[in-house]
Amino acid sequence: MNNKLLIDNLRAIPDFPRKGINFRDVTTLYKNAECMKIMLNELEALYKDKGITKIVGVESRGFVMASALAGRLGCGVVLARKPGKLPATVVKESFTKEYGVDTIEMHIDSIDENDVVLIHDDLLATGGTAKAAYKLVENFHPKKIYMNFIIEITDEGLHGRDLFEGIELTTLMVV
Repeated sequence: MNNKLLIDNLRAIPDFPRKGINFRDVTTLYKNAECMKIMLNELEALYKDKGITKIVGVESRGFVMASALAGRLGCGVVLARKPGKLPATVVKESFTKEYGVDTIEMHIDSIDENDVVLIHDDLLATGGTAKAAYKLVENFHPKKIYMNFIIEITDEGLHGRDLFEGIELTTLMVV
């Protein structure tokens, strides 16, 4: 898609959270009403006919568009959170990020085999977080899993998409 307004409103912060990382800050897109409208309309067009029953929003920036899109599609939202944030029994998956190791968790009763799931996060870089989210969702054996990201980073030699061969994966911007 690479909409010019979205690209123009995407902030890059060099050396955050550590030296050598060029962090893409989607909060500048979220605070702009026109950017939100463009992103939400595009996501709705991509997924309105897919039978989505649950959208998994990945901690924490993935919660924003997951929730907004769920309202449009008439489906539920499931949170994939950092450890200790969910109150009931959870399943978890650990992963390596470009700057450390982390874990995400979901409630054990979040998804069932009748669900069609869209995993949504703000950013695809190395693919570590996305792969962990995919593995978590896969454990529930839903009918189908789709993946979506606002931004896919490829300009720094990152190839996160390569981890998802054969999985329907869409992005709104490639930088």
